[in-house]
Order: sequence, then structure tokens, then C-alpha cells
Amino acid sequence: MSRVSAFFICCLLALLALPSQASTLVASVDRTRLGAGETVELTLQSNDVTQFGKPDLSTLEAEFEVRDTRQVNRPASLETDTSAATRWLITLLPRHTGTVVIPALQLGDAHSEAITLQVLVGDDGALASLKPVFIDANLDTDRVYVQAQAVLTVRVYHSVALYDDSRLSPPQITDAKVEQLGDVRTYEKIINGVRHGVIEMRFAIYPQRSGQLTIPALVFNATLVDTTHNSDGTSRPGELLRITSAQIPLDVRPRPDAWPADAPWLPARSVTLSESWNPETAQSQVGDSLTRTLTLKADGLSSAQLPPLPATNVNGLRRYPDQPQLNNQPGEQGLVGSRDEREALVPARSGNIELPPVDVVWWNTREDHLEHSNLPARTLRVVDNPTLAVETPVADHAAPADNPALWPWKVATVLFAFTTLLGFILWWRARSQPAVQRSVQAGPSPRSLLDDIKRACQANDTYATRQAIDAWARQQPETLADMAARFVPLSDALDGLNGALYSEAGQYWQGGDLWRAINAIPAVDRAALHVGDNGGLPPLYPK
Repeated sequence: MSRVSAFFICCLLALLALPSQASTLVASVDRTRLGAGETVELTLQSNDVTQFGKPDLSTLEAEFEVRDTRQVNRPASLETDTSAATRWLITLLPRHTGTVVIPALQLGDAHSEAITLQVLVGDDGALASLKPVFIDANLDTDRVYVQAQAVLTVRVYHSVALYDDSRLSPPQITDAKVEQLGDVRTYEKIINGVRHGVIEMRFAIYPQRSGQLTIPALVFNATLVDTTHNSDGTSRPGELLRITSAQIPLDVRPRPDAWPADAPWLPARSVTLSESWNPETAQSQVGDSLTRTLTLKADGLSSAQLPPLPATNVNGLRRYPDQPQLNNQPGEQGLVGSRDEREALVPARSGNIELPPVDVVWWNTREDHLEHSNLPARTLRVVDNPTLAVETPVADHAAPADNPALWPWKVATVLFAFTTLLGFILWWRARSQPAVQRSVQAGPSPRSLLDDIKRACQANDTYATRQAIDAWARQQPETLADMAARFVPLSDALDGLNGALYSEAGQYWQGGDLWRAINAIPAVDRAALHVGDNGGLPPLYPK
């Protein structure tokens, strides 16, 4: 089969598979809060490339003026694993202020969700007397706590055409941290019947000291488009433009007296604390790995400002934490920071293990009071793991047979005679045998088991090392836990092995420390232990 034929067959199969996928129509806007006379961009995206029409926009005419509609086709890509899609970019101008709803739109059998907008009443009278290009900067509040968030919105209005070389300098504030909120927005606004283009940028400002803070003037540089021509017909160069905004004062308040001195300062509009478990089970076994994820999310703070959460240090539970994951999400009212802390918890004993509650203290900047976000205490039910139990030989005591009571003396006489004869035969055979007969050991020898441990440690193989140590420990007169309890280097090396087994860093584990710890178990302690357990016998493996 040629390559061309194979290509057409693949395309045919792809087209046949398209109708089996449920078609969707997703609607989104660049913002949900805007001023009167401002435009908003509605994006409709469909994954059904077999639809060659466009959505029905007639339902928008009642609440909006449709200013512009563009269609963008995105082909499928094997490199980025994205499917084909079609997008429509629609510029809408609300006809009135207040709450305005973008209704559900239809494309074929697919329907989009309705979107609610808030159109605010603007002060166009103060802007009408300004120049064809002017800049407006304002804060969402004039008073804020130290290290809390204040949102600075900068808008450049222009009723004349500008080149694409326009640039707005970000604010440079000595005693504050500044983070840009999202990308630059561009839209239109009607001021006294004149259409203005708007370039909008938003910044989150976090003052680092209390007192009076001044937001410096921002500079906007651009080049005007000159539509006139010289007498010879050549285009005239554009005029360079430089405008600045006014300075804005900001009152920064110190920490309130009601804030506890030993808690990290956390001023935000809202704070949520949540947890998740993997696997989600009401009962686990000894040695199982449970992954606990704690998520702290604050509206009005960056992720760098969120404090670490308390560690789960509980007796009977080994903890292996991962690096925290920090994330910032810009929203309509500023930055929303989140901190995810994930840890692997391995129960080391059976029974109920109590996890303490988690409490985070924060200051509500909207209602101006102290609040707590917490997680209640949790109980882990842990049962024994049969696969980790040490196999110990159990003596098989045969129950005496129920002898009939009819001939007790006859049976006793026969048994006595039989055992006497058997003992005489064994004594006679023992005369020709050595005084002590060497016993043949069943299974692998202790030396071969130590060699298995050495090879696994040198290969840095965590799972093979664990299996070899368990096999070696079964032939020892004491358990592995007892050896680790009396020899600290062995305990530390085993903790490192368990941490590698139950975390993502297992591939970087080095087995040299564990092998050295096993070889360094004090010989005097092992000899004393064998003497105490076996009634004075010498150690099994003398050096």
C-alpha cells in the first residue's frame, strides 16, 4: 500500500470518527465587569469542524450592539495533542448599564451557557474634555493594610490611530511589591458619542511598610498615525507621543492590635483550606502509602505570601513530604494565590492513629476582623498487613489420642516396650556415629543472603534491597525492628530506604550507607543476644 493511500485512509477514518464525539459550544468573555460605553469580547469555540455555518447571533440584538465578528480555525496537531476547533471572536457593546446577560447561543445541536455581565455607570463628563490621547489610573481602594493587596488599573484612551509600538511603563515602587494581573486588554469605549480605543493594564500592589505610600506617575509612549501625505505623495512620519498619569496616594495601615503575635500575618479577602487523600479509603494496612494533599487558597494574596502548613508529625506514622506547589491566578478583583503541600504518610503500626486538626489564622480585609480556616481532626484506621508479618515456626503439638478405657494397662505396656526397644536401637547406632552431627541447613545460607543484600545495595535497587533484607532478617534471632532500635545507623539507613520506596525520589537512592550499617552491627551485642536466647551457644556468624 502506498503512502498516499494510507494517508487518505487515515483521513477517512478520522472523518468517520468525528460524528461520534459530542459537539460542544463553549462561551467566554475577556472580563465580566466593565464600564458604560465599553465593549466586551465574546469568544465562542466549537470542536465540531463539520459545522460550516456560524452561531445564531440574533438573540444578542436585544441587549448588545454587535460591533465585529471574526472567525479563527485551529487545525489538529499531533505534536501538541490538540484537536481541531473553530472560534468566533465577537465584539459586543452593551446597550444599558446594570446586569446584562449574554444569552445561550446555538450552533447546530450544541448550546452555550449564558454569561452575566455587570455594566457600571462611568463618569464620562470628566473624560470628555481631555485630549485625543490621555491616561487614567486609579486604585480600587485608598486605604489598605500592610502587605495586603491594592489593585491599580491603568487605562489609555485614544480617539486617534496609534502604531503598534505603544508602551506603558510598569509602576516602580520602592516600598511595595508589584505583580501584573494578566495580559494587556484592548477594547473600545464610547465617550460622548466618540469611539475611543482603550489599552488597559492591571497591577497588584503589596505595600511592605505602613504609612503614606505614593503610586508614582506612569509613562505611556506611542506614535500617532498621520493619515495626511506630503505634496509629493509620500507618507508623513508619525508624531511621537509621551503622556504621564497623575500620582496616587495610598494610606497603608499597620497590623491590627487584635492580631496574635505568634501567627504569620495573612491579610486577604477570603481564605480556604482543603485536603484530599489518595487513595480515599476508610481503612489502610501497615506499610501502605497514603498521599495527603493540603491546599491553602487566599483571595487577595500571592502564593509567595502564604505560610507553610503544619507538618503531620504523629507517632506511628512516617512522613515523606514533597516540594510545595505554588500557583497564582489573576481574577477580576486581583490575584488569587494557592499553595499545595503533598506528603506521603506510611503507617508503621496498627490501630487508630489520630491526626491533629489544622488551623490557619487570617485577617478578613473586607469585614476587618480576625478569622480562622481549619480542618477537623481525623482518625486513620490501620490494620496489620499479612505480607509484612515475620514467619515464625509454630510447634505442632499432637493432641493425645482418646484411649479406650477398656484395656489401659495393656496399651501402656505395649507402648513402654516399643519405646524401650526403639531407644536401644538408636543407642546402638549412635555408637558408630560422631559425637556431634553437622546439621544441614534448609534454604539459602546466611552468607548468600548477605551477598544478595550487598548486590542490591551496590545496584541502588530499592525494591530488591528491601526483599533481600526481609529474607535475611527471617533467619536472625531477633526482628529487623529490634536490630534498628539498638543500632542507630541501621535505623537511619532503613528510614532512607523506606523514604525512597514511598516517594518520587526513589531513583536517586544510594545503598552504600545501608550496606555499611548492616556490616557494622556490633558483634558483641549479637553474641550476647545469642547467648541469652540459646543458653550459651556461640554466635551464628563469628568473624
